[in-house]
Amino acid sequence: MTVHFIGAGPGAPDLITVRGRDLIASCPVCLYAGSLVPAALLDYCPAAARIVDTAPLSLDQIADEFARANAEGHDVARLHSGDLSVWSAMGEQLRRLDRLGIHYSVTPGVPSFAAAAAALGQELTLPGVAQSLVLTRTSGRASAMPDREKLTSFAAIGATLAIHLSIHVLESVAVELIPHYGPDCPVAIIYRASWPDQQVIRGTLTTIAEQVAATAIDRTALILVGPVLRSRDFAESALYDPDYLRRFRPDRSVRDQ
Repeated sequence: MTVHFIGAGPGAPDLITVRGRDLIASCPVCLYAGSLVPAALLDYCPAAARIVDTAPLSLDQIADEFARANAEGHDVARLHSGDLSVWSAMGEQLRRLDRLGIHYSVTPGVPSFAAAAAALGQELTLPGVAQSLVLTRTSGRASAMPDREKLTSFAAIGATLAIHLSIHVLESVAVELIPHYGPDCPVAIIYRASWPDQQVIRGTLTTIAEQVAATAIDRTALILVGPVLRSRDFAESALYDPDYLRRFRPDRSVRDQ
């Protein structure tokens, strides 16, 4: 048997890969993070599938579910929100599976920052403005930040920041970033990107904490910070410039002959 780890996407049930959908449909057991994975994705499960919400389970209990499925010879669809490469707690589960000698596969999903950018209709890297996107977070109860990974260090390079799991400390985040980006730097808060109750709040580092405080938003919201959120007079890239020669666009002097 195999445990298939599947990135279930940011929330909208149709924002899942075809591979992920088909794996769900093929597995007689489905373990899903019920606090974040939309229940509509469970409609893809086989009619007789055993479905387990792992939100209230410990790591040992999840490992027991893997072992049970292995003993029964049943493949498992293991659903996590967003993409599995960041903050998914997949790594510790893979370590348990290695110890148990159980095979696994990993299918990527649409990450929340991509869904947030789509909600804004926004590219997060623009020529001459920012060419780097930093995915980061602040320290929390589940996991502390390493000393060398400071928000101010990332801000010092002027990159676009996608700050996860930090909406509860938004005011302190803004205070840390103002010296590097300036008080008028644009900020966007995207609450539950791609879900039916999605909300977008735009402001600046000076105003955003007060704007969010006026709402009931206290979790599942992404903080995007950077000049790209407001830039409209950026230079065009050379990619589509007619004088930019590349493999797929022959020399114009040759083309015009």
